[in-house]
Amino acid sequence: MFSFITLDRGGSNSRIAPGFFLRRLWLLGVVLLLSGCSSVSYYYQSIHGHLTLMHDSKPIDLLLQDVDTDPGLRKKLRLVLEAREFASTHLGLPANDSYHSFAALDRKAVVWSVVATPEFSVTPKQWCYPVIGCASYRGYFSRERAQRYAETLRQDGLDVAVEPAAAYSTLGWFDDPLPSTVINWPEPQLVGLIFHELAHQQLYIADDSAFNESFATAVEQVGVERWFRLRKDAAGVGRWQQRKGRKQEFNRLLLQARTRLQQLYVRPLQPVEMRRQKAVTFAALQNDYHRLKQRWGGYSGYDHWFGRELNNARLASVATYAQWVSAFLALLEESDGELARFYLASEQLAKTSPQQRRSRLHKLRQQ
Repeated sequence: MFSFITLDRGGSNSRIAPGFFLRRLWLLGVVLLLSGCSSVSYYYQSIHGHLTLMHDSKPIDLLLQDVDTDPGLRKKLRLVLEAREFASTHLGLPANDSYHSFAALDRKAVVWSVVATPEFSVTPKQWCYPVIGCASYRGYFSRERAQRYAETLRQDGLDVAVEPAAAYSTLGWFDDPLPSTVINWPEPQLVGLIFHELAHQQLYIADDSAFNESFATAVEQVGVERWFRLRKDAAGVGRWQQRKGRKQEFNRLLLQARTRLQQLYVRPLQPVEMRRQKAVTFAALQNDYHRLKQRWGGYSGYDHWFGRELNNARLASVATYAQWVSAFLALLEESDGELARFYLASEQLAKTSPQQRRSRLHKLRQQ
């Protein structure tokens, strides 16, 4: 994912660079002019949170040289640098200083994303920002702030989800550090996250979160598989394909429920009956998941997702990342598996109108 932080470019350092506070004041001044005072507190927490993250980060090369660096952390940091080099050399992703630094945090997520939908709709609310355009989520560096904002949306009658995000991209405006929230992830998830976030720097368009996240997820999937194949790690390829297959089935399950709700919400029903049938649909989704688990032999990797309240917003948050992944993979096939051609084709698709883009993605997905 990405977060609104980005009005000034800068580098990652272990201490505050000269002009740090002047740049921060300049950023806030620009935000004031662009957005009006009502949004300043939100933009301030975004800018302050990111600049604090950068201030607290340290170059990975220095950490590897430090004799006090934990051996387990040292091994993971080497893996990060290998994945970072692989991303540019073998995947054609931007070669810059992103993910060459590490930020040790005392929390389980970097930001918390708020997603909201109307009570009888699966279309997410859009928030619009200077520079990056509109997105279907709003990020907070504080869980408490995210929850407070989410509560105001609930009071307006919206379905709301607050989702933890272990990392984000600033779309190349800053050299993003790797946060400690992901450092202990298994190898495929860790390297995949680096590929995903760099893909946002490769291609991002305003006002289309589903396009952006699906593109980045497709690059992540292809990148991880090529990572293991180049390293001749057959066992790693097998584990990754199993994990990817389960994730695809999980996403398919949720997207099917989302489609059923879309069909329900256009029916001319009274609110009481609409709520009843909405509850029935979510109960059916729970049952479908239990059957899927049985087919997986009891694998419980998605129990945490189903352990929280199900609502429209939670389905919308998954759809943002999964909606067009198969379409982009089909576009890669059309590009003969060559990523440079795939990136060019995706860029050309991004330049079309929203209606043309959706039509083309629908056709690709049907393939």
